[in-house]
Amino acid sequence: MAFNIPVGVSDFAKIRENGYYYIDKSGLIQELLKTNATEVTLITRPRRFGKTLAMSMLNCFFDIRKDSRILFEGLAVSKEEELCSRWMNQYPVLSVSFKDVGGLNYENAYGMLCSLFSQLYEEHMYLLGSSVISDYNKETFDRVARKTASLAEIKNSISLLMKMMHQYYGKQVVLLFDEYDVPLAKASSYGYYEQMLEVISAIMSTALKDNSSLRFAVITGCLRISKESIFTGTNNFTTDTISDSRYNEFFGFTHEEVRKILGDNGCREQLENVQKWYDGYRFGNLDIYCPWDVLNYVKKVTTEGVEKPENFWEYTSDNAVIGLFLERTDFDVTEKFETLLSGGCIKETITENLTYQLLTSSEENLWSLLYLTGYLTKAKKEEWDGVERLEGRQVLLKIPNAEIMDIFQKCVVEWFNKKAVRSDRRELFHELWNGGEEKLTELLSDLLFDTISFHDYGESFYHAFVTGLLSSAGYIVESNYENGLGRSDIVVKDRQKRRAIVIEAKIADSSRDLEKECASALRQIAEKQYARKIERSGFKAVICYGIAFYRKECLVRIGDGSVS
Repeated sequence: MAFNIPVGVSDFAKIRENGYYYIDKSGLIQELLKTNATEVTLITRPRRFGKTLAMSMLNCFFDIRKDSRILFEGLAVSKEEELCSRWMNQYPVLSVSFKDVGGLNYENAYGMLCSLFSQLYEEHMYLLGSSVISDYNKETFDRVARKTASLAEIKNSISLLMKMMHQYYGKQVVLLFDEYDVPLAKASSYGYYEQMLEVISAIMSTALKDNSSLRFAVITGCLRISKESIFTGTNNFTTDTISDSRYNEFFGFTHEEVRKILGDNGCREQLENVQKWYDGYRFGNLDIYCPWDVLNYVKKVTTEGVEKPENFWEYTSDNAVIGLFLERTDFDVTEKFETLLSGGCIKETITENLTYQLLTSSEENLWSLLYLTGYLTKAKKEEWDGVERLEGRQVLLKIPNAEIMDIFQKCVVEWFNKKAVRSDRRELFHELWNGGEEKLTELLSDLLFDTISFHDYGESFYHAFVTGLLSSAGYIVESNYENGLGRSDIVVKDRQKRRAIVIEAKIADSSRDLEKECASALRQIAEKQYARKIERSGFKAVICYGIAFYRKECLVRIGDGSVS
């Protein structure tokens, strides 16, 4: 029997209360409390790996205002009776998510932050009725709740709320910061990083540094921003990134968990598809599947009968980091990208202490960003073909799975198309309209050399290459290409002058076969009467080209569209 798959649900209580399918990750609580003397734990993982759900679970477990026994019934942590007796619902919890704090400018982003804190204060309105809290703090509380607080009061708002909760309950506060780096990421994208950094750093510092009201804090995000940049002076600070091993199994699904999910939902035979598309992430020394993808896929299979895998991850972000990398003309990454796109590995130095204003300042930082955000992963030891050893901070990187490979390929095509649109293609079109096959061979070969190839130089690559060059130049470009198979003829129409171009592309097995494949392409155009069909629709002149490709070599030949 298929279960209710909670796609997009990050509320632990909602999942448990409604009987939604859940893979037990409560072991995170036990692991976290092994070193409860640590005041601040920062856990970084790529997006859609269960960070928010984990924080919701921690909130339910510790929050003194809740009775969570039934929510954890049957889970691993419930078997730890002493731990549960000491910790479950025994501490005030302040849970803050920064995921929606951002805007096109600083004013809008700061307004979102003030609204977030206003809502947070409203949740704790009971504090105003306490006699142990001073009238002065209540007045500040009121200003934050009404969104009339000063900048200084906003910077101190988390610390103040923790102090008031500490006074009210007589117990220190468990602090949960989810997606702490989102405001800084958005600020970096839109040019107000320094202003937002000042505010977020102050909030972090007052809440985490020498705060007598803090029991401990857990912070999650995508990147470990340099301590000097945001966590200055924070004591007892530990981090767990994708390179570490302590919390690996609690963010994402292990192979055993995926086998269980597929078995429970009656789709065990889809394991190979799931492995190919959604496995491959290497956190510490553990192979991890992306949970967002696995659950989306299982839901598709069980509710719609759709077995073909699809790309779920790409729609959770704009994937701009890949395009940003490709746009950097001062980095010569063509060969490295081609190695990755062919399924190979590259050796790069990785830094995990980053600052957003310096993310794009070096090639090393950009490779680090692709690694830390899940676009690349560490290769296993058995994949170290030809690599004797790695030095210092070097890591052998690869694309983790078919899903991310698909994102890379789409980004490369988009990058090339944008590059083609910006380039001066007047000479190319002059030669196309005037039948200059020798010059076209030269021009296309030069352009081909500057592209980033993938699919083992498959038909889809060359089709995208030619189509990208011809699009957005004021002409109508039509393509009959279907899913990388069958015909790949391209038609360019100039309706003003009632002329058209027909192109048929072929792949040669070697340089020697280029001429033969050009002839084959022209023969196909003639036999299928592509030119005649266009002429019948009112075009006066139709030029036919057969183009053959072998790796980054190209040959262009012109024909008259007739069967010889």
